[in-house]
Amino acid sequence: MNIAQFLLKACQLHPDRSAVSVGSKTLYTYRSMYERVRDLAASMTYDMNLSPGDRVAIVMPNHPEYLVIRYAAWFAGLSVVPINAKLHVLEIEYMLEHSGSKICFVSSSLQGELLLKLGQVKLVDVDCVRYQNMTNVGQEIEMVDMQPDALAWLFYTSGTTGKPKGVMITHHNMLIGAMTYLVDVDCISAKDTIIHAAPLSHGSGFYDLPHVLRCANQVIPASGQFNPSEILDLIQNWHGVTMFLAPTMIKRLVQLQQVTQCPLEGLKTVVYGGGPMYVQDIKRALDIFGPRFVQIYGQGESPMTITVLPKKIISDCSHERYEERLASVGIPQSSVLVKICSDDGLPAANGVIGEVLVKGPVVTSGYWHDEAATKATWRNDWLYTGDIGFFDDDGFLTLIDRSKDLIISGGSNIYPREIEEVLMAHPSINEVACVGQFSEEWGESVVAFVVLEHQCSEDERALDEFCLDRIARFKRPKYYRFVESLPKNNYGKVLKTTLRQFLKSNPA
Repeated sequence: MNIAQFLLKACQLHPDRSAVSVGSKTLYTYRSMYERVRDLAASMTYDMNLSPGDRVAIVMPNHPEYLVIRYAAWFAGLSVVPINAKLHVLEIEYMLEHSGSKICFVSSSLQGELLLKLGQVKLVDVDCVRYQNMTNVGQEIEMVDMQPDALAWLFYTSGTTGKPKGVMITHHNMLIGAMTYLVDVDCISAKDTIIHAAPLSHGSGFYDLPHVLRCANQVIPASGQFNPSEILDLIQNWHGVTMFLAPTMIKRLVQLQQVTQCPLEGLKTVVYGGGPMYVQDIKRALDIFGPRFVQIYGQGESPMTITVLPKKIISDCSHERYEERLASVGIPQSSVLVKICSDDGLPAANGVIGEVLVKGPVVTSGYWHDEAATKATWRNDWLYTGDIGFFDDDGFLTLIDRSKDLIISGGSNIYPREIEEVLMAHPSINEVACVGQFSEEWGESVVAFVVLEHQCSEDERALDEFCLDRIARFKRPKYYRFVESLPKNNYGKVLKTTLRQFLKSNPA
């Protein structure tokens, strides 16, 4: 079994359909993409002397050749190592060395800096003549047959708490994940389009698979990145548009759409995940974009496939528990079992908070060359996610926080997400993140880092009263720090570790 078969079948079914487009123009049909992939696979095998099981890294912004390289590597029996191009060169160096990548494909914009640092790694610039020659060899090669448990995608975690770990995602994991998307997340037809506005090195790249299964078009923004104005323009050019976006991206898109009022007939679905979407933010998005949203919750270890909050439920504002459901991450996806484990190690009853555990054929089996971390994270076939939450009586999972973000003050557990939801309802607040600060009296005190809306002024007393009207007194922030922006990683997640480190040297 080789997931490159997805592309072969699409070529056989719809050879002349658009497969990859840049901006508003088709670049490859399914026939021309398949031929390009086959030629590159031959070059990888015969010219680069790569063997099945070898790792091939990709370090570049979203680029049409990203998709070609992935399928060519799989075609040749190789494993792909996607690396976010916005990472520091030392982080990239670590991932290349740790993965043992033989080749690293880059774009010309990154090649110069990488060459200075990575002299021992063979780089291939996808914008140069050499690469073009590699994709036009016209040499026959058979697709390598792979075992289901063969490594396809070596995904490195964001590394917010130490060195990144390489999640080993197999061909079988990816097949199950793609089919789960079609069952639980969204329907796709050959006439539809996915715009890769988020990094292909992350969640958006995982969603290329179900779209190839359905022979749909994949669009790379000409800028190679998320630009709200460019995305709204692309929606005018394509039909049945789907996107995967982080909540911070949706917020920027909503702000622009409020001003531009662009036609949205071409937009079908926006899938969001990768960080908390606060209730006020999704309500605002629904007001501006209509019932087009689906939420997913997943991790690299269970890629994009733990729970789903379907479009119909997000849009059902008549339900008596609508707000509670909107604050949840939905119900388990079809390919997994999900349970809550309490502190005593036993399954928790509905409504009881504990750690989220996941099991199923889409869940990966461990970390690359890290036995200790693997044993700590996978136990008795269950993935211990490190996320804290609870199930309600209807089977909806609500996430409270990451276990490492829990604040214990005066012996009481305080979950930052609960406070953040309250503060995000305040009209003067644009973004907020709450963390714990050491306190001799209480153990920890809650500190809220607040980004205000444009032209709004600071008023700690008003915010304190706002919280006291909505949550218990002991949960409210003890201190407020007003900042211009929150530190985030390259996928848009707030770096609470950075905020805690800042407080150590700059206590509130």
